[in-house]
Amino acid sequence: MSFETILYDVDDNILTITLNRPEQLNSFNGKMCFELIEAFDMADADDDVQAIIFTGAGRGFCAGADLSSGAETWEGHSEAMDSDQQRGDGGGEVTRRIYDCLKPVIVAFNGPAVGVGMTMTLSADVRIAAPNIKMGFVFAARGIIPEGCSSYFLPRLVGISKALEWCYSARIFRSEEALGAGLIRSIHEPEDLLPAARKLAKEFTENSSAISNTVLRHMMWRMLGASHPIESHRVDTAGISALGTSPDAAEGITSFLEKRKPNFPGKVSKDLPEFFPWWEEPEF
Repeated sequence: MSFETILYDVDDNILTITLNRPEQLNSFNGKMCFELIEAFDMADADDDVQAIIFTGAGRGFCAGADLSSGAETWEGHSEAMDSDQQRGDGGGEVTRRIYDCLKPVIVAFNGPAVGVGMTMTLSADVRIAAPNIKMGFVFAARGIIPEGCSSYFLPRLVGISKALEWCYSARIFRSEEALGAGLIRSIHEPEDLLPAARKLAKEFTENSSAISNTVLRHMMWRMLGASHPIESHRVDTAGISALGTSPDAAEGITSFLEKRKPNFPGKVSKDLPEFFPWWEEPEF
């Protein structure tokens, strides 16, 4: 499938999704929203994809929403939300699609990221960045509110005080401050950014079962909202029972005893355990 606003490239079991409107600093529009959702759908269905890197083309990651319509940017927003293609704000649709992803997701901030350019990355598993890049949750300065499910994700990532500081002030900060707050994992020189992302992706996948990674990803994320540890214990118990007798478990144990690299046979497309998913998806 060809895309207009993104690039989709699979190499050595790693998918790189690149925002590709460099002349507009990869500003976010409706077409990009739909194409990103389609790209993650394709990735989940493809067993050759074991991890995903999300980055931008040119000198920016994403400059936020496309404001080329000026003060009329948000006119018709309510009608668009009622369309068959989209149920909520575009940033939230992408954030939730990444949240639902079956593969590990790594964001590589290659340049400035503001507004939706920040919020749609908050459900990724890891974020890394180039030095001294500009970041910001600038919504209040535009007379609107943070979108992209950021009121759920951002306080969980950096704490309520830091989240409110960034959103109240709507100020621009640098990747070094994001590192100190725990929003990003590490900073790399521009030429080292994508190699670092690929190294992480390989670390996540080359010795781990794809089935295990899918289940544990959702265990970690979805237990952030659990009301009691027993919710985790129930899923732990179901997972050990289901996966403990699986071909992947047999291969994991055998390869350990034989002191060799595992070759897990399980496929995310067809071999996920019967208890997955264990949650009920809420309606919008």
